[in-house]
Amino acid sequence: MYLVREVFQTKPGRAKDLVKILKAAGKVMEGMGKTKIMTDAVYNYWTVVLEMEVESLAVWEKMAGSTQKPEVREIMKDYMTLLEGGHREIFKIEE
Repeated sequence: MYLVREVFQTKPGRAKDLVKILKAAGKVMEGMGKTKIMTDAVYNYWTVVLEMEVESLAVWEKMAGSTQKPEVREIMKDYMTLLEGGHREIFKIEE
């Protein structure tokens, strides 16, 4: 099992816009599994984290590939205009 975090640093005041896009995209993406969308409480301002638990990195790769679906691309088309940066974290869950 793996925990994948997509950490986005949005432009000032744009975190809620990104959350809306991520929620809409999540409804049509395949293999999202257990997910959470979080916003900062005491971290850097305007931080949004999409956290997913996946069975394997192959499952995550398949899910990431679903971003090429036309309906997902339409939802996500302008999300980069909201961002200043970000990074990805992948952890193996030791059970």
